[in-house]
Amino acid sequence: EGLRGALGPFGFEVHAFKVGWYNAILQPTFHLPYPDDTLAFVVLSTPSMFDKALKPFVNKERLKIIRDPVDQCVSHHLSRVKEKFPDQKVDVIFDYEILPSRKPKFLAQTAAHVAGAAYYYQRKDVKLDPWGRKKIYGVCIHPKYGGWFAIRGLLVFPDIQVPFLEQSAPVDCVSTEEKRIELLEQFNFHWQNSRYRDIIEVKERYSEEQKAYFATPPAERFRLLGLTQEAQ
Repeated sequence: EGLRGALGPFGFEVHAFKVGWYNAILQPTFHLPYPDDTLAFVVLSTPSMFDKALKPFVNKERLKIIRDPVDQCVSHHLSRVKEKFPDQKVDVIFDYEILPSRKPKFLAQTAAHVAGAAYYYQRKDVKLDPWGRKKIYGVCIHPKYGGWFAIRGLLVFPDIQVPFLEQSAPVDCVSTEEKRIELLEQFNFHWQNSRYRDIIEVKERYSEEQKAYFATPPAERFRLLGLTQEAQ
């Protein structure tokens, strides 16, 4: 609960899972190096993170921003979690981190799915697919925000074992075959227009300002936020 209190007001959502649930469905090269009962949380940013966390962070830290402002803002908030739990060991893994092998440190969409945060729709969820030999990537859809959210990282508590944690399945909100085909089609071939994000009725989406921000290459985002290039 302390975690929700620490991150919720800044537009983040946290969902608990056991490392074993995640490792059970992946090849060993992707396993998280902890015992199965270890407590972990997947952290999502919701549409309100832009106003509640990013803008205030940029205004306050404008001279210290050296990477992408979003990455740095997320890093700032997740690192503050460590300070909130000084007597707990907390390992933070960010969505953009990669291993020496160039593999991501964790598979974000799989983590979101096992934690019950968002349903990871993949090609195998479609019975008769029309794509032949094309490579089709899967995508997570959130029951409340559709595709208007992002998976930002994991918080792992290596010293906390939760053998009795119960797994809750993510909400299967894109339940028909037609909709799933449309979702994967839009996501794989027309993702720029963001239509896949509205595959379901959403409670909240990114503001126009936020859409423009995320559509801009990271190096040019500084200008949009009123930061000068020198800050880089």
